[in-house]
Amino acid sequence: MKRAIAWIAFLLGSLIFILPLVGMTEFSLSMRRGEYSFDAYASVLADPQFRQTFTYSVVMALFTIVFGVLLVVPTAYWVRLKMPGLRPVVEFITLMPLVIPAIVIVFGYIRLYNTSSWLPLTGSSMGTDILLMFGYTALALPYMYRAVDTGLRSIDVATLTEAAQSLGAGWPTIFGRVILPNVFVAVLSGAFLTFAIVIGEFTLAALLNRPAFGPYLQLVGANKAYEPSALAVISFGITWLCMGLIQIVARLAPKPPTQLH
Repeated sequence: MKRAIAWIAFLLGSLIFILPLVGMTEFSLSMRRGEYSFDAYASVLADPQFRQTFTYSVVMALFTIVFGVLLVVPTAYWVRLKMPGLRPVVEFITLMPLVIPAIVIVFGYIRLYNTSSWLPLTGSSMGTDILLMFGYTALALPYMYRAVDTGLRSIDVATLTEAAQSLGAGWPTIFGRVILPNVFVAVLSGAFLTFAIVIGEFTLAALLNRPAFGPYLQLVGANKAYEPSALAVISFGITWLCMGLIQIVARLAPKPPTQLH
């Protein structure tokens, strides 16, 4: 009886999730009257603004991933190795972006780094891109930190560090050749989640006036009929691709070495 109830709840939940997607996909294929076609998708893919905004968001996602890895992995490693008492504090800080809305973050950036401030980052395109990268890093921080922290839990950080030090390795070698390879799958999981967040983010990019993919989605949705559904399907596809890559990497990646020879 319990199993039947569980299956019924699962099927109902699946229908609630899947039926809107099916309807949206069907509508995106109905641009040509009386038959299904990919005209809406062709129109979107042929739009130069689509290629420009998507490319910009992909580049920003890559920079955000690199910056996030350089920020989170050493921090999580050092907290676990040397300052375990600060772990609850660090976890609380990494969860704050889930509580503080993105609009609060971006208005704080504009207030602190406008053209009349001591560091006028919003006065140039490069400075604004840096602010946007910082904002994306903050939004992805809970997911990147959780992924890396989970990876570090699966290895004996203290033993690996002591063994590497006994062999004469310095901190850069320990981090780059011992710790990072052992949490590589976890880092990739956080990277794919970060990529999915950056591709669909709207608030930061819109208020900082950057040519990102999120504001383009809103612009198309306000002015066209079928193309927004096609863009939504493409966005879902990108997100699912990232989720699938996380599973593939986790399954196919070789087990990292857990001890030094």
